[in-house]
Amino acid sequence: MSKTLAEVALHIKPGVTTLHLDKVAETFIRDNGAEPAFKGYGGFPGTLCTSVNDVVVHGIPSDYILKEGDIISVDCGVILNGWYGDSAYTFAVGEIDNDVRRLLDYTKESLEEGVKEALAGNRVGDISWAVQNKAENGGYSVVRELVGHGLGKKLHEPPEVPNYGKRGSGPKMEKGLVICIEPMINLGRKETVQMHDGWTIKTVDGRPSAHFEYAVAVDRGRADVLTTFEFVEEVLNKM
Repeated sequence: MSKTLAEVALHIKPGVTTLHLDKVAETFIRDNGAEPAFKGYGGFPGTLCTSVNDVVVHGIPSDYILKEGDIISVDCGVILNGWYGDSAYTFAVGEIDNDVRRLLDYTKESLEEGVKEALAGNRVGDISWAVQNKAENGGYSVVRELVGHGLGKKLHEPPEVPNYGKRGSGPKMEKGLVICIEPMINLGRKETVQMHDGWTIKTVDGRPSAHFEYAVAVDRGRADVLTTFEFVEEVLNKM
């Protein structure tokens, strides 16, 4: 799955459609013996969620042509040997504004702060607080309606993992629990609206939103991050 995002990264540039990215991902996933987890899930038509600019999450791949200055969150799920994987990365398309670049940096850093709290004996709220604290200290707002989740034999399992909350609140985490931590952070207001397609979630004020996601196994001392951005960033550093 991490390598799927890296394969998609090779194709992200002005002039490419989000549907093309979707086809690249589906081919790569199937060629490597896995299945797309999102395709057909609840009726979703794509392999990827491709969420551009003010789309927070669940953007449907389409004939939209990426242009210089866009950002695109690519959320990818796979099924391999009966187990689910899930990860997301927000990409810059060409050169982007400095304020949007800072939003991406802070969202990714808020994910890393959340991961530090995914420890056996901690509570889900410790993760939520860490994400919220980092994002809001940067001057950004945290989406409330959408949350991270448990992961395993199903794509969405308990517990829910909000990106806002109080330390010491929520379920206690045991060693071996696998969760997806996925900050969705807005440049403007936190409120969102769902489009008529029943999937696409946008910011209510039309300002950009960023989204990064890891699958993480709760452990003692340090969380075990099951997905990696290393492959993606190798590609980006060569471009």
